[in-house]
Amino acid sequence: MAQIANLPLRLSPYLSAEKIQSRVKELAREISPHFFPSSEPLIAVCVLKGSFMFYSDLIRELDGNIECEFLAVSSYSGMTSSGEVKVTLDLNRAIEGKNVLLVEDIVDTGLTMNFLIQWLKSRKPKNLKTVALLLKPDALKTKCDLDFVGFKIPNDFVVGYGLDYQGYYRNLPYIAQVQSFN
Repeated sequence: MAQIANLPLRLSPYLSAEKIQSRVKELAREISPHFFPSSEPLIAVCVLKGSFMFYSDLIRELDGNIECEFLAVSSYSGMTSSGEVKVTLDLNRAIEGKNVLLVEDIVDTGLTMNFLIQWLKSRKPKNLKTVALLLKPDALKTKCDLDFVGFKIPNDFVVGYGLDYQGYYRNLPYIAQVQSFN
Protein backbone atom coordinates (compact mmCIF):
# COMPACT_ATOMS: atom_id res chain seq x y z
CA MET A 1 0.00 0.00 0.00
CA ALA A 2 1.21 3.46 -0.87
CA GLN A 3 1.20 6.35 1.55
CA ILE A 4 2.38 9.93 0.98
CA ALA A 5 4.21 11.68 3.82
CA ASN A 6 1.94 11.92 6.86
CA LEU A 7 -1.30 12.32 4.97
CA PRO A 8 -4.32 10.53 6.41
CA LEU A 9 -5.17 7.89 3.80
CA ARG A 10 -3.93 4.37 3.19
CA LEU A 11 -3.95 3.74 -0.55
CA SER A 12 -3.82 0.77 -2.86
CA PRO A 13 -2.79 1.31 -6.52
CA TYR A 14 -5.84 0.82 -8.75
CA LEU A 15 -5.01 2.02 -12.30
CA SER A 16 -1.34 2.26 -13.24
CA ALA A 17 0.11 5.29 -15.01
CA GLU A 18 0.81 3.06 -18.02
CA LYS A 19 -2.76 1.77 -18.20
CA ILE A 20 -4.12 5.32 -17.92
CA GLN A 21 -1.84 6.62 -20.69
CA SER A 22 -2.75 3.74 -22.96
CA ARG A 23 -6.47 4.40 -22.48
CA VAL A 24 -6.03 8.17 -22.99
CA LYS A 25 -4.46 7.44 -26.39
CA GLU A 26 -7.35 5.11 -27.28
CA LEU A 27 -9.87 7.76 -26.23
CA ALA A 28 -8.17 10.34 -28.45
CA ARG A 29 -8.46 7.92 -31.40
CA GLU A 30 -12.17 7.44 -30.60
CA ILE A 31 -12.85 11.18 -30.21
CA SER A 32 -10.87 12.58 -33.15
CA PRO A 33 -13.18 11.37 -35.96
CA HIS A 34 -16.08 13.29 -34.37
CA PHE A 35 -14.29 16.63 -34.75
CA PHE A 36 -11.46 16.26 -37.27
CA PRO A 37 -10.50 16.63 -40.17
CA SER A 38 -12.81 19.63 -39.95
CA SER A 39 -10.91 22.89 -40.28
CA GLU A 40 -13.00 24.32 -37.43
CA PRO A 41 -11.22 24.37 -34.08
CA LEU A 42 -12.37 22.22 -31.21
CA ILE A 43 -12.94 23.99 -27.92
CA ALA A 44 -11.80 21.51 -25.28
CA VAL A 45 -13.28 22.44 -21.90
CA CYS A 46 -11.48 21.22 -18.79
CA VAL A 47 -13.50 20.87 -15.61
CA LEU A 48 -11.15 22.06 -12.86
CA LYS A 49 -9.52 21.01 -10.69
CA GLY A 50 -9.65 17.24 -10.97
CA SER A 51 -9.53 16.93 -14.76
CA PHE A 52 -6.36 18.89 -15.41
CA MET A 53 -3.99 15.91 -15.77
CA PHE A 54 -6.39 13.88 -17.93
CA TYR A 55 -7.21 16.98 -19.99
CA SER A 56 -3.59 17.87 -20.70
CA ASP A 57 -2.71 14.32 -21.71
CA LEU A 58 -5.84 13.96 -23.85
CA ILE A 59 -5.53 17.19 -25.83
CA ARG A 60 -1.91 16.36 -26.70
CA GLU A 61 -3.19 13.16 -28.33
CA LEU A 62 -5.98 14.77 -30.38
CA ASP A 63 -5.22 15.48 -34.05
CA GLY A 64 -6.53 18.92 -34.83
CA ASN A 65 -6.79 22.57 -33.97
CA ILE A 66 -7.73 22.86 -30.30
CA GLU A 67 -8.64 25.88 -28.22
CA CYS A 68 -8.38 25.38 -24.47
CA GLU A 69 -11.05 26.55 -22.06
CA PHE A 70 -11.50 25.97 -18.35
CA LEU A 71 -14.39 26.02 -15.95
CA ALA A 72 -14.71 25.09 -12.32
CA VAL A 73 -17.59 23.74 -10.33
CA SER A 74 -18.07 22.81 -6.73
CA SER A 75 -20.27 19.92 -5.64
CA TYR A 76 -18.29 18.01 -3.02
CA SER A 77 -18.05 18.14 0.72
CA GLY A 78 -15.30 15.80 1.87
CA MET A 79 -15.75 12.42 0.18
CA THR A 80 -19.39 12.81 -0.89
CA SER A 81 -21.31 14.91 -3.37
CA SER A 82 -23.43 17.64 -1.84
CA GLY A 83 -25.95 17.30 -4.67
CA GLU A 84 -25.75 21.04 -5.35
CA VAL A 85 -23.59 22.24 -8.24
CA LYS A 86 -22.09 25.73 -8.24
CA VAL A 87 -20.09 27.23 -11.11
CA THR A 88 -17.05 28.88 -9.55
CA LEU A 89 -15.18 29.71 -12.80
CA ASP A 90 -16.93 30.44 -16.10
CA LEU A 91 -15.65 30.06 -19.66
CA ASN A 92 -13.72 33.02 -21.15
CA ARG A 93 -15.24 32.76 -24.63
CA ALA A 94 -18.54 32.13 -26.31
CA ILE A 95 -19.16 28.60 -27.57
CA GLU A 96 -22.23 29.33 -29.70
CA GLY A 97 -21.90 27.56 -33.04
CA LYS A 98 -18.63 25.88 -31.98
CA ASN A 99 -17.49 22.29 -31.59
CA VAL A 100 -17.05 21.56 -27.88
CA LEU A 101 -15.58 18.64 -25.95
CA LEU A 102 -16.34 18.64 -22.22
CA VAL A 103 -13.56 16.83 -20.33
CA GLU A 104 -14.36 15.53 -16.83
CA ASP A 105 -12.29 13.40 -14.48
CA ILE A 106 -14.98 11.32 -12.81
CA VAL A 107 -18.74 10.86 -12.99
CA ASP A 108 -20.28 9.29 -9.93
CA THR A 109 -23.76 10.63 -9.13
CA GLY A 110 -24.19 12.10 -12.63
CA LEU A 111 -25.60 15.31 -11.16
CA THR A 112 -22.58 17.51 -11.94
CA MET A 113 -22.14 16.18 -15.47
CA ASN A 114 -25.83 16.53 -16.29
CA PHE A 115 -25.76 20.08 -14.93
CA LEU A 116 -22.72 20.93 -17.07
CA ILE A 117 -24.20 19.38 -20.21
CA GLN A 118 -27.41 21.41 -19.87
CA TRP A 119 -25.49 24.54 -18.91
CA LEU A 120 -23.24 24.27 -21.98
CA LYS A 121 -26.14 23.32 -24.30
CA SER A 122 -27.90 26.52 -23.24
CA ARG A 123 -24.99 28.36 -24.87
CA LYS A 124 -25.86 26.73 -28.21
CA PRO A 125 -22.70 24.93 -29.31
CA LYS A 126 -22.76 23.39 -32.78
CA ASN A 127 -21.62 20.03 -31.43
CA LEU A 128 -21.12 19.01 -27.79
CA LYS A 129 -19.46 15.74 -26.82
CA THR A 130 -18.50 14.54 -23.35
CA VAL A 131 -15.63 12.44 -22.09
CA ALA A 132 -14.97 11.22 -18.56
CA LEU A 133 -11.89 9.31 -17.49
CA LEU A 134 -13.84 7.41 -14.82
CA LEU A 135 -17.48 6.41 -14.47
CA LYS A 136 -19.00 4.83 -11.36
CA PRO A 137 -22.20 3.22 -12.70
CA ASP A 138 -23.26 1.97 -9.26
CA ALA A 139 -23.11 5.50 -7.81
CA LEU A 140 -25.32 7.16 -10.44
CA LYS A 141 -28.33 8.92 -8.94
CA THR A 142 -29.61 9.97 -12.35
CA LYS A 143 -29.18 8.77 -15.90
CA CYS A 144 -26.10 10.36 -17.42
CA ASP A 145 -25.32 9.91 -21.11
CA LEU A 146 -21.60 10.19 -21.81
CA ASP A 147 -20.11 10.00 -25.28
CA PHE A 148 -16.75 8.56 -24.19
CA VAL A 149 -15.62 6.82 -20.99
CA GLY A 150 -12.11 5.79 -20.06
CA PHE A 151 -12.82 3.28 -17.30
CA LYS A 152 -15.89 2.05 -15.46
CA ILE A 153 -15.03 1.50 -11.81
CA PRO A 154 -16.82 0.31 -8.66
CA ASN A 155 -18.25 2.82 -6.21
CA ASP A 156 -14.94 3.20 -4.34
CA PHE A 157 -13.26 6.45 -3.36
CA VAL A 158 -10.19 7.00 -5.55
CA VAL A 159 -7.42 9.60 -5.67
CA GLY A 160 -4.50 10.44 -7.93
CA TYR A 161 -4.03 11.62 -11.52
CA GLY A 162 -5.79 14.86 -10.63
CA LEU A 163 -8.35 13.39 -8.22
CA ASP A 164 -7.94 14.52 -4.65
CA TYR A 165 -8.90 14.15 -1.05
CA GLN A 166 -9.01 17.56 0.64
CA GLY A 167 -6.57 18.91 -1.96
CA TYR A 168 -4.00 16.12 -1.57
CA TYR A 169 -2.93 13.22 -3.81
CA ARG A 170 -3.62 15.00 -7.14
CA ASN A 171 0.05 14.63 -8.07
CA LEU A 172 0.07 10.82 -8.12
CA PRO A 173 0.76 9.60 -11.69
CA TYR A 174 -1.65 6.69 -11.12
CA ILE A 175 -5.09 6.25 -9.58
CA ALA A 176 -5.28 4.69 -6.13
CA GLN A 177 -8.19 3.27 -4.20
CA VAL A 178 -8.59 4.58 -0.68
CA GLN A 179 -8.28 1.61 1.67
CA SER A 180 -8.63 3.38 4.99
CA PHE A 181 -7.89 6.48 7.01
CA ASN A 182 -4.88 6.40 9.33
